[in-house]
Amino acid sequence: MIVRPDLLSLTVLCPPPDEGGVEVRPIVNGRDLLAAVLPGGVGGSRYLGVGPRYLLDRDGPLHAIATPHEARLAWSGCGAEECCGALYVTVRRDGDHVVWAGWRDPANEAVALPELRFTAAQYEAEVRRAGGDRSWEWPAGAVARLLEAGLRGRKDWLLRWECELQYVWASRKQPDHIQVILMHPPDGTDTDLPWIQFGMTLPISADDPSDQAERLEAQLTAGDPRATAEVWGGSHDAEQLGYPWPPVDPPFM
Repeated sequence: MIVRPDLLSLTVLCPPPDEGGVEVRPIVNGRDLLAAVLPGGVGGSRYLGVGPRYLLDRDGPLHAIATPHEARLAWSGCGAEECCGALYVTVRRDGDHVVWAGWRDPANEAVALPELRFTAAQYEAEVRRAGGDRSWEWPAGAVARLLEAGLRGRKDWLLRWECELQYVWASRKQPDHIQVILMHPPDGTDTDLPWIQFGMTLPISADDPSDQAERLEAQLTAGDPRATAEVWGGSHDAEQLGYPWPPVDPPFM
């Protein structure tokens, strides 16, 4: 019996800004995978408004490598995975194939999906195609993507000030600015030590996104980011680090 390989297509949905964020919908063998197992799930969003960047960028989790790794294909409802659910899959390369297996939903232990096996050539071509399509991206989103890539390459700057870049946030509802979110010290949430989340809001203009990202990267890396950023969150004992606690909720929440 000849078993035909599964066929993957990635569709990026871009509704009006007031109707939801940009999301990635995995279509397998002509059927929307998320519609069947996570109705109402938002495809690909690691944080609101960052879905395609999270899944499809050069180092995104949909790319298959020798080491198996998890990718979060969707989340649902309030965003609290144990409450409303999320869909994870383990992606691995197996010779001339890419395998999706090890399905997991923190809110539903009974989630059951079959192993999917794609030909590597078709799979990788589709991930590259979807990742190279920026037709959904708005100017501030492009600046955020380019700036995040630049800052992640400046590990010397981050280490010097004992910071870790969490992400660079852009919202289509607020196209005139982006936010940069840092953690101090790095990996703070993985220890019992105090940690701080720093944030800064940066204005975005109509200038070329590449020029703006380059200018903002130079501006940020010229000194200590903790000196100009605001405290947007942290551990219960974060004040021990010597930074005043914020009087209001962070602007991106």
